[in-house]
Order: sequence, then structure tokens, then C-alpha cells
Amino acid sequence: METVLGLLIPFAGTALGSAGVFFMKKELDDKVQRALTGFASGVMVAASIWSLIVPALEQSESMGKLSFLPAVIGFWLGILFLLFLDSVIPHLHMNAEKAEGPKANLKKTTMMVLAVTLHNIPEGMAVGAVFAGLRAGSAAVTAGGALALALGIAIQNFPEGAIISMPLHAQGQSRFKAFMGGALSGAVEPLGALLTVLAAGLIVPVMPYLLSFAAGAMMYVVVEELIPEMSEGEHSNIGVLMFALGFTLMMALDVALG
Repeated sequence: METVLGLLIPFAGTALGSAGVFFMKKELDDKVQRALTGFASGVMVAASIWSLIVPALEQSESMGKLSFLPAVIGFWLGILFLLFLDSVIPHLHMNAEKAEGPKANLKKTTMMVLAVTLHNIPEGMAVGAVFAGLRAGSAAVTAGGALALALGIAIQNFPEGAIISMPLHAQGQSRFKAFMGGALSGAVEPLGALLTVLAAGLIVPVMPYLLSFAAGAMMYVVVEELIPEMSEGEHSNIGVLMFALGFTLMMALDVALG
């Protein structure tokens, strides 16, 4: 039950954020979007380090001076996996005019949802990897640390839900359809987390690779998508400040609860 609740917490954050479309009348201001994107970036970077890479290194300590290898290999596999998905899934980033990936006759709104869904895959894998480590009895993963990651991802998912549902409504979709689009973009997280938990139960010896794989995938999303989005348009430091806030909040959660 603890694992199930942990896997659903991030999805709840996305759904609650998407529900903002029922209460807010206007599209999100550009500065607000940059602030929320910066915050999400900070949370994801801190989670990648404290919740994933550090435990991966701790689990490989028996390798001595080569204990960095699983983390490095897993990290690069995560980067390459997201690079692959980025090239085979048609998607459209926020405020972009040209879609990425293969050409497809899809609506603009559909490709926007696909972009957020692609973004959410590594987050689900990250939560799944940590809870898999907890279930396997890994000394490097604590119940508090797993909860901290789930809460951190949920917190940064809250604004993301609004960032996707509000533009969908502004482009003509009903409030309910816009809410469903935003919420469903986060549905991949518990699914990805569950599949990771089930797979990790069979391959416990490669847990350090799995943890760092999720970290690499998350860092790809931050550098390729979120940081460019928080920096576009008229110059503003709001994205950087919110990045710092998200980073320190996630770091504090992991240390305090871990």
C-alpha cells in the first residue's frame, strides 16, 4: 500500500494543477510560466542528485575506485533513451511553432500533450526506481527519501498541470477537456513507475544503473526542454530564482525526510 500511494502522489499533483483551469479565467502570464518552469527544473535537478545519483553511488561502494561506473553508465543510458524518444514521438514544446520528432498529422494541442507526456516518463521512472529500491531493502534508499522524491515530483507537477491545461482551454477546448488533457499527460507517471518497480524486482543487482538511468532521463528533460523555456522571451531572472527555490526545497525535503 505504501508503494501504491507513493506512485500515485506525483499524478495527484498533475491532476490538481490541471484543475486550475476550472478556476482561472485567463491564460498564464509568460513570467508566471517561466517561474513555474524554473521551479520544476530546480526540483528535478535536486531530485536527480540527492534521490537518484547519490544512492546509486552508495550502492556501488563495494567496487572501490570504480564505484562511479554504474552511475556514469546508467546516466548516459538515460540520456540516450530520452534522446531516442525525443526523435520518434511527435511533440510540440510550449510557445514553439515547429513540432519536433517525425512528421504527423496531429492537432497542435495533441502534440503539446505529447510533449508533457514525454517529459513525465523519466519522472515516473525515477519514483518507480526509488520505491523499487525501498522494496528490495536497499540500505541506500529510505522510506523517507522515497516519500521526499514523490512529494517533490508532485509539487513540481502541480504548476505543470496548469501550464498544459490553461493553454489547451485558451486554444478552444472546453474546461473539462483541457483538464483531462492536462491530467492524462501525467498518467504516464504512475504507469512508468509501476513498470519500473516490477522490472526492478527481477533485476535488483542493477539497481544503481536503474537509479542513475532515471537521473539521466530527468536531466535530459531539464536541459533540452525546461531551461530553454524558462529563458525564452524578454530577459527576466524569475526563472533562475525559482530554479534555486525548487532546488533547495527538493534538497531540504530529501535530507529532512531521508
